[in-house]
Amino acid sequence: MTVAYSQRSYQAKQTDVKPEWHQIDATGQNLGRMANKIATLLMGKHKPGYTAHVDTGDFVVVTNVEKVVVTGRKPKQKVYQHFTGFPSGRKTMVFEEQIEKNPEMVLMLAVRRMLPKTKLGRKMLKKLKLYAGSEHPHVAQQPKPFTVTYGQKAELEGK
Repeated sequence: MTVAYSQRSYQAKQTDVKPEWHQIDATGQNLGRMANKIATLLMGKHKPGYTAHVDTGDFVVVTNVEKVVVTGRKPKQKVYQHFTGFPSGRKTMVFEEQIEKNPEMVLMLAVRRMLPKTKLGRKMLKKLKLYAGSEHPHVAQQPKPFTVTYGQKAELEGK
């Protein structure tokens, strides 16, 4: 039995992919929900030509990262840690301290953990541009404003 050409699945090629630029304002946005939408844009899963082994994602510019919010007791209980490499070299910091010291790292870690843990995932993460203020140097790329919506109410408004 032969398969007709029109019945074959589409496989995107790297030369066919034309990445777009999106800009997201993080003011008042929930950290995890926004990171989920950003990871989807970086992977390209929002496009009909998504192919798992090809980088079909877009560039994402996020501004006002220091104004991202978390719910409940997470500002005091969510812990970020790293290791210096020396004995007893574990350094910990709660969310409140981390957002003061390095706000871009908070969102970068949240998005990185939602991407594939491969060479392709590291390539996707390089297309994420994070800025603490409202200004960014990517004006020449003309990023399109992207509003992060989630939940049942957002789905109804979109229709």
